[in-house]
Amino acid sequence: MTVHPAAPAIGAQHPAVRDLLTVRKDAAPGRILVEGAWEHDRLLATDTELEAFFWCPEAGTTYPVDRIADRAAAVYRISAKLLDRLSRKMRSDGLLSIARLPVWDPHALHFTAESLVLVADGVEYAGNLGTLIRTVDAADADCLILTSRRARPSHPAVYSASRGTILSTPVLEFGEIGSAADWLRAHGFQVHLADPAAQGSYRETSYDGPTAFVVGSEGSGLSAEWHAQGFGGVSIPMLGQADSLNVALSAGILLFEARAHKNGW
Repeated sequence: MTVHPAAPAIGAQHPAVRDLLTVRKDAAPGRILVEGAWEHDRLLATDTELEAFFWCPEAGTTYPVDRIADRAAAVYRISAKLLDRLSRKMRSDGLLSIARLPVWDPHALHFTAESLVLVADGVEYAGNLGTLIRTVDAADADCLILTSRRARPSHPAVYSASRGTILSTPVLEFGEIGSAADWLRAHGFQVHLADPAAQGSYRETSYDGPTAFVVGSEGSGLSAEWHAQGFGGVSIPMLGQADSLNVALSAGILLFEARAHKNGW
């Protein structure tokens, strides 16, 4: 680990610290806080723009900080006291960065019969959003579409819950449900609404051609507007007393079932 003597030591009143606090509070859409060793490993594995790196030498990290500093537009040294104020984690390794989230163009994506898409309607919690992104990545799905979302992709908890795949998984947001539905139709997707009340089981579908699943929020389920689009529903049978599963778990079951059909598992 090389010490960076040119990196200025800054305090709590420095504009860069105030900027980091804004990002930490999820008040800077398009930018996200990255904190910790594995989180930076994932960051450096992508071409993500790294706006600023904050390093606390007193944290005693063994991480090669040069790797981060060489990628960052600005590098700062902070004290252990300031680190405690800025950190969201019990152990951050003294490494914090502000990264710019990638912007995905819905018109630049191309699909095949093997394509899978997940639509999350009204997602409320950052942890769920991050887990949905991680699930999309794990199932080799093409992208996540957000409609009526409440949680922002820029929330720091999204980075942790997605295991950093927020930087490599296309996430598209549509302001209107009708626009998202039209986009799916235009690309030839067979769209299935995840609905506990649906008659058809998710295991009884062939999943031929481009396939999309639409899952709803934990509290309210799918909005009436998605039901009004005329798409069919699939259900996951509930065998116990609970009437539904966590949205990310449901999405994982559906995506992997479709992926198994498409890949011949």
